[in-house]
Amino acid sequence: MTITAHPRAASGLRPDGGIDPRGPQLAAALTAVVLVAVLLLPPPYGVVLLAAQTVLFAVGAVRGVQATPHAWLFRTLVRPRLAPPTEWEAPEPPRFAQAVGLAFALVGLVALSAGATVVGQVAVGFALVAALLNAVFAFCLGCEVYLLVRRFIATA
Repeated sequence: MTITAHPRAASGLRPDGGIDPRGPQLAAALTAVVLVAVLLLPPPYGVVLLAAQTVLFAVGAVRGVQATPHAWLFRTLVRPRLAPPTEWEAPEPPRFAQAVGLAFALVGLVALSAGATVVGQVAVGFALVAALLNAVFAFCLGCEVYLLVRRFIATA
């Protein structure tokens, strides 16, 4: 869901509730790096790293993507160096995407902790693919699922 350009966008201020879509894209890039490391590191280190990523997904799902350390990094270091966004994004779809990432991370964490390596790697792999789609192509898979669910509920 995209909120079109708002007169306040030129000043760098967001319209009510809108978020800069480049923030979640940066977060997805950082998440992808973490998930690749999870898959490459030996079990104790990969599991600890996945636990940390799971916490980040939980913060994004519960408090919203604006409350994550990635959002702070974007607001503080990246966004001041960029032009204002031409469009703003509603925060609900990225928040839902964080919940989906949380679900896959939890499955991966439980599976890897229990020694079910293949199941854990597949769950992490699914989260990695979604993160890469957002980071590389600005295509938020979880956001699209959110919109499909909303449309289905609206027509039901």
